[in-house]
Amino acid sequence: MAPNKKGNAYNHKSYNTLFLVIAIIVIVVFSIGAYLAVSNQGAPATFPPTKVLLQTTAGDITIDLRTDKPITSANFANLVRDGKYDGTTFYRTVSTFMIQGGKVSGSVPTIKDEIGSNNRNTNYTIAMAKTSQPNSATSEFFINVEDNGLKYKDYNFDGTYVVFGNVISGKDVVDAIANAPATENPNIQGEISVPVNPVTIIKASIVP
Repeated sequence: MAPNKKGNAYNHKSYNTLFLVIAIIVIVVFSIGAYLAVSNQGAPATFPPTKVLLQTTAGDITIDLRTDKPITSANFANLVRDGKYDGTTFYRTVSTFMIQGGKVSGSVPTIKDEIGSNNRNTNYTIAMAKTSQPNSATSEFFINVEDNGLKYKDYNFDGTYVVFGNVISGKDVVDAIANAPATENPNIQGEISVPVNPVTIIKASIVP
């Protein structure tokens, strides 16, 4: 029997319409995925469990990086892997506040803030230092030696500085660095924070 021309024409038209619909869906899905990748800077939803060992002239400090701060934790881990922190010092130390380090050679791109509702600058947490501008953190960090989120609540401390890890070993070393002799900081009026004998990070490395 000869094919039904009318039926063939109808089927051919249906196939063309179906193909067009599928093509549009594929394009839309691809576009959404590309947009999300760019808007999130290509960052994963979480960061794999990672620990960092800071071998310093005052002793060892081990930090457990947070898995829910993927941009910040990955930035810190990458700087560690690149050896950027090796040979740097804790150049600002305040016994009732924090110890700050992370000045590296060369430029480091700024990263996006990851504040969230669970961002707390409590004792022995590590956070990113930054300027007064949002999304301005690069390589500098500080380790809290008090609950600075509560202490400086009126200054929105927790809403400004991204906490991306916790000291799980070497808290005594952190305390020793914070309480070592210091002199007045010429850049911050009235603050005694320039260590007389700065502690150096001999080696920073990723550990199991």
